[in-house]
This record gives sequence, C-alpha cells and structure tokens, in this order.
Amino acid sequence: MDLIQQLQQFSPCNPQEVQDRAELLRRLESGEELYGRENLSAHLTVSGWVVSPDRRQVLMAYHNLYDSWAWLGGHADGETDLLAVALREVQEESGLTKVRPVSKEIFSVEILPVSGHEKHGTYVPSHLHLNVTFLLEADPAEAVRCKPDENSRVAWFTPDAAVEASTESWFRERIYKKLNKKVTALIQA
Repeated sequence: MDLIQQLQQFSPCNPQEVQDRAELLRRLESGEELYGRENLSAHLTVSGWVVSPDRRQVLMAYHNLYDSWAWLGGHADGETDLLAVALREVQEESGLTKVRPVSKEIFSVEILPVSGHEKHGTYVPSHLHLNVTFLLEADPAEAVRCKPDENSRVAWFTPDAAVEASTESWFRERIYKKLNKKVTALIQA
C-alpha cells in the first residue's frame, strides 16, 4: 500500500492530525517530490515511538542538534517504505537489534517546523518535516548505545518522564503527550 492510501485510511485523533494529514495528502497528490531532501521547503521524515512490551516505558535519545531528549527517527532519503525507515533509524540511533512494529499502520502524523541550522559544516535552511510516526516495540533489557554523530545518550523513561525530559515545549505539549495518550487508548481498548 502506498503512502497516499495509508494516509487515506489513517484516522486522525485531534484537529492537528486532521490538518496535517490533509496537508500531507495535498502535497503527495499534487506530485510534489517529498521523499528526498532535494525539496528544501519540505520533505518526508519518519519517527518511531518506541515502547516496552508492557507499554510502561518509552525510548528516547538525547539529540545533539536540538539539545533535547526526543523520539528516534530520520529522513526518508528516497525510500518509500517508511516503516522500514523507522525501524532502521531506531536501530541505528539506539543500537537495539530487536525492534518490531506494534502495527504496520501509521500511528500518528505531524508537520514539524525545523529552523535553519548548520549540519556537518553546511547551512540547512528552515523547512518542514512532513512526519509519519509508527508505534514500535522493543525490550528495555536489551543494551542501548548512542550514535555520537546524532545523539549523546539513549534511555528508557516512563511515558510521563519522557514528555518532561524534552526541552522542546511544542513537542512536549503537541506531540509526545498525544503519542502517550494514543498508547493509553490502545491499552484500554
């Protein structure tokens, strides 16, 4: 199933997801190239909200670029299998080897503003990350390690502590709390 079909089947949980899903679909249906970083105004990224099997812990990494604890993920970089990208990024950024999807369906969508910044000595202009999030699962007993060119620490947190660990208030209030609420809804279903 392609991304347009996945997004059409995705059920938004709040007004943010309604609007962001509509914008993702509009851009994809227009034929705009979004899978690579060549589009300097907006491109696709993927995140993994990684939970423990009992759903009592969330994996976060301390991202050097944003100087904050955050979820794991990365750019599509031309790949159209976004679940595979999410799994690979989580493994690369955390050292985990046994990460699995709780579901192959999209868990959440977000449009994330990125301020202009320097990366590897090159200026990257302000742009949007058109983000798709998957709910992933891993065992907290498995060893983790950082990826020094991207993060300096990787750790498990309780869901509430994961939110509080982030220094990015918009992510705390609009993204991480939403993801935790969606996980809680799954547990109660």
